[in-house]
Amino acid sequence: MPLENSLAYPTLFKQVRILDADATDKFADIFIDGDRQIHLNVDANQIPENTNVDERSGLILGTGAIDLYSTSGEPGHESRETIAELVQAAQNGGFSTVGILPNTQPAIDDIAALEFWRNVQQKYGDRLQPWGAITKGLEGKQLTDMAELAESVIGFTDSKPISNLLLVRRAMEYVKPLGKPIALFPQNPDLAGSGVIREGKWSLQYGMTGYPAAAETSALAALIELVRLTKAPTHFMRISTAQSVELIAQAKNDGLPVTASTTWLHLCHCDRDLESYDPNLRLMPPLGSEGDRLALIAGIRSGVIDAIVIDHTPCAYEEKVVPFEVAPVGAIGLEFALPVLWQNLVTTGLLTASELWNALSINPAKILGLAQPQLATLFDPNLEWLVDAKAIASQSKNSSYIGRSLIGKVL
Repeated sequence: MPLENSLAYPTLFKQVRILDADATDKFADIFIDGDRQIHLNVDANQIPENTNVDERSGLILGTGAIDLYSTSGEPGHESRETIAELVQAAQNGGFSTVGILPNTQPAIDDIAALEFWRNVQQKYGDRLQPWGAITKGLEGKQLTDMAELAESVIGFTDSKPISNLLLVRRAMEYVKPLGKPIALFPQNPDLAGSGVIREGKWSLQYGMTGYPAAAETSALAALIELVRLTKAPTHFMRISTAQSVELIAQAKNDGLPVTASTTWLHLCHCDRDLESYDPNLRLMPPLGSEGDRLALIAGIRSGVIDAIVIDHTPCAYEEKVVPFEVAPVGAIGLEFALPVLWQNLVTTGLLTASELWNALSINPAKILGLAQPQLATLFDPNLEWLVDAKAIASQSKNSSYIGRSLIGKVL
């Protein structure tokens, strides 16, 4: 597997820590040739004389990261981010595969829309993998022809709540024999209302409209019952509450075919962090409490929460330079999520390196039915660098990490 980002090649790296599907810590000398192909434990006689030797310590070589779902600006909003920029951002951040949500313009809801993505894959390979829409136009009213789409998509989602539970049941029954996951965002819109921050102490202190945890858990409980009824493999997106972790744990204990993910920002921030009213932390669902954050991390450790997603969502500058409560939801993050997660979770001892890598790579591959990811991401957890707005790939700069120094970088 070729290394994604440029160094001086050929290069020999000494005693690099390997993180792969074996989940066992092992070390090896890594030789990267002039074509950026990775070779482990190469005989010294096979290494060219002009090879650079990198003596730094603590390097990690992991399987390529897989982001289950993110938003593409193109087609429809190329002024936010183009396909070329998205691909470059994924490469810079160590992501070998990015699942593309169907909320493009036009939506990925028919064969005609998929023609665009076939052309993208011809140009860039299989790095960007589209999800198909569950309902036409993502309107939650009429099912798409999932059987027609199934061969060309990694699964089905509307990437937003579907309030018609009978329609969700029919979708589950329809998708079950197709061998593709269905991904659902559990939210009761009536309970969610106009909430922008988790309902509680900090919503009162900051004077913002609260979003009750029950907006998620009540919807999740209903969806779990539909899984119990249909036995359709179902993935729950954007889990954000401690109670949801408990519900998913019980569903798994009952033998239901469910998986779940949470976003990197929900693992690294909580509602208390909204004191600055930073619109780049305006998310949906909103950031939870510190208790929710710790419960999500515990869910990663126990395997109840299978995957960490980036949910990369580019927004133009003028869209985010507005008051917090009216800002569009979402943030970019493919280029710097890994070092932020490493700093916040591994360095602090909340997760092991293997637990983080499983949630970012091995488990997402299993959820999507992809082949086991190959070693592809070389990461230096000790390298300090500045997230420079001019240097990142995307036109959109909607992240609270722009302009900040991070420790840890994909090479």
